[in-house]
Amino acid sequence: MGKDKGIVVPGDFLGTTEEFMLGRGVYDEEGNLYASQIGEISISDRRVINVLPVVGTPPMLEEGDVVIGRIEDIKDTVAIVSIACVKGKEKREIAASTQGVIHISNVKKGYVSELKQEFGYLDVVKAKVIDTKTLRLSTEERDLGVIKAMCMKCKGNLKRKGNVLTCGRCKRVETRKIADDYGKGLI
Repeated sequence: MGKDKGIVVPGDFLGTTEEFMLGRGVYDEEGNLYASQIGEISISDRRVINVLPVVGTPPMLEEGDVVIGRIEDIKDTVAIVSIACVKGKEKREIAASTQGVIHISNVKKGYVSELKQEFGYLDVVKAKVIDTKTLRLSTEERDLGVIKAMCMKCKGNLKRKGNVLTCGRCKRVETRKIADDYGKGLI
């Protein structure tokens, strides 16, 4: 990993406690270090790894904006999304803790019987704002949906195999409403 390298989103693996010391915007889970916020990686001379927020004027959400967020909760008919940034305005963090919802009817074209088949807790999703007053989001289009997910059993990163996601660690297979660019790291 370079001295300063790229934009990361919450949950991105940054390294291990053997390589780096814990800094701002980073959390430790069993010796693995992950980003806790959107920002740029910065590594000090003393090997302290930080995720520094990229600041600017917070953008106002508009209908049609594509946002990146994390699934914070899944109820019977809605998934709660903590919105991190607006596509095309990644360098400007959204005003304090903005939450949106994806209603079961806006997940994909066709019938959805259970939201837990489409999203997992802490999945990173790309969604379109369809109502700014209620912050309703949609993942119906092919390029929208889950772009990063962890195994619900062992927390390993899930890799795409056709229309399902598989865990390299425990071999578990999971389903999601997968975006076309799943796992490419492109926002």
